[in-house]
Amino acid sequence: MAGTDWTCSHATMHAWEFLDYEPSLPVSEKSNPLTRDIDRASANNIVRMLQACDTQIFQEDSEDTYQRLSSERVVETIMEVAKRVELILKTGFNKALRELNQTSIYSYIIAGGDRALLSSQEAPEDDPKQGMLTLKKVCEGKKRVLFIGISCGLSAPFVAGQLDFCMQHPEVYTPVLVGFNPTHQARDDPMPGCTFTFRSVVQRMQELSKSQKAFLINPAVGPEAISGSSRMKGGSSTKILLELVLSAAHAATFTNMPVTYKGILQHMEAYKQTLDITYAQTAEIAALLEAAGQSLRCGRRVCYLGWGSVAILGLIDASECNPTFGADFEDVRGFISGGYREMNNNEGPLSSLGSDFRVAHKDFLHLVLPSLNDQDTVLLLYTHSDNIREVAKLAHRAREKTSNIHAVYHQVDGAAAEQQDDIDRLCSSSLKITWASSPASGSLLHMWELSTKLLLNAVSTGAHILKGKIYQNDMIDVQVTNSKLYRRATRLLQKLSGYPESKCEEALLKSLYQVDTLTIDITSSDITAHTRTARNRTKVVPLALVCLLTGCTVMEAESHLEQQPIVREAVETCLSKLV
Repeated sequence: MAGTDWTCSHATMHAWEFLDYEPSLPVSEKSNPLTRDIDRASANNIVRMLQACDTQIFQEDSEDTYQRLSSERVVETIMEVAKRVELILKTGFNKALRELNQTSIYSYIIAGGDRALLSSQEAPEDDPKQGMLTLKKVCEGKKRVLFIGISCGLSAPFVAGQLDFCMQHPEVYTPVLVGFNPTHQARDDPMPGCTFTFRSVVQRMQELSKSQKAFLINPAVGPEAISGSSRMKGGSSTKILLELVLSAAHAATFTNMPVTYKGILQHMEAYKQTLDITYAQTAEIAALLEAAGQSLRCGRRVCYLGWGSVAILGLIDASECNPTFGADFEDVRGFISGGYREMNNNEGPLSSLGSDFRVAHKDFLHLVLPSLNDQDTVLLLYTHSDNIREVAKLAHRAREKTSNIHAVYHQVDGAAAEQQDDIDRLCSSSLKITWASSPASGSLLHMWELSTKLLLNAVSTGAHILKGKIYQNDMIDVQVTNSKLYRRATRLLQKLSGYPESKCEEALLKSLYQVDTLTIDITSSDITAHTRTARNRTKVVPLALVCLLTGCTVMEAESHLEQQPIVREAVETCLSKLV
């Protein structure tokens, strides 16, 4: 991409806001004008494009079409939700119970259970009844519950079922919805076994929000750098919003600092500074991205070896590569020093489910280390407060097999970590992020975590771009394993081919079932049946796109992609032969 100007004027950055820009798509599904040719960019320019996109999270409020993170209504809603959390903390978390550590105020629910933390579990997202039953079980016996449902695109049936249940029981539940589309873009498709849609749930919540019996926090943070990849800006913004709410509530409860508008904005500014501090290391991030991309291109792997909460971010980033990029589970893996004990997840150790769920460092030493070589990338993730001796020890073990080791660590200004020089000598590169010992606002740990998330998103996304998993700035190799992804795949084929929806869905089904003529059995089956079949298929969307653009058979498309796995180049090669 040498010689190409990736930067954009202020007006261009707002192009996605105009009503005629991809009008059929919600904000979270639109393509970002900043990254249109990211599939042909250098590693350094990929990082700069991702930085420009992440900066849109903190875009200042204006008279534009959509409300922002710092919009008055959003900030005021954050304050009100924080005050509700404060009320629950003050009534349910008294001093005696805190000292005895005998109460659990917070619980999490994830579609697919804890295995979804480590492995793609897309299908449960489609089950509103399961969402409701899971919430009911977790909250059994509770007299007051604040439920925060997270669906970046305002689309997940699992969450819709939970929000509907909350509104049926207002004497106990106060529902909060976090997402990043305007309410009129909420999904309006029927859900199995339901008389409501996600949009109708949102409309009911809007009505209840007038009396503060429900809350909506849905700023528009702009399209993702890679279209539809809500693990990036959507995930980062979710983390920021939850921490804004909970940090303000805890400060009000335990240090008598009231929840204020100014305080919320100061916390937001701390997160913006975190983004700036992280991306100040553009060259170093680009080098990591290049190393990881080279490993994936060679059919080798990328391993994150982490400590503490930054290790959990490594586990999550690795787990998201499979559904996002159609990656093999072994391509990117994460490991945490204390295994499940350190994760402290609801269901405890999941190691019995197989090697895919073995996540401790000892599992890395046993399962992965013996087969490592210089084509694999190993990334150490830690902070100066972790056990640096342990980091150095593991780095020595990895160095016996590969020289392709890199360190990413967070350090407070003025703190010198013992044995860090030893680790630096063992590593091909070391990316040190230095922080003020007393941040003006916010938690230092929260800053470290967000910084790590941004960095790992850039590395894993960039590596898959370099491998050829992206077409322009769309995830072309997405796994079609639930109804949301099925519809996303159909819309993507429409966008890239210019053909009507019916023809694109037909091509998708032919690719999915690996046939050139659809049978009545296939066309009469519902989306659930199609997504079940998709679990055992790879390159479904790339195959469908090649067929649409070239008119070739599924078998011919498979042959083209085997010869040229980078989809954009495969399509262009096929088209050039037809001219």
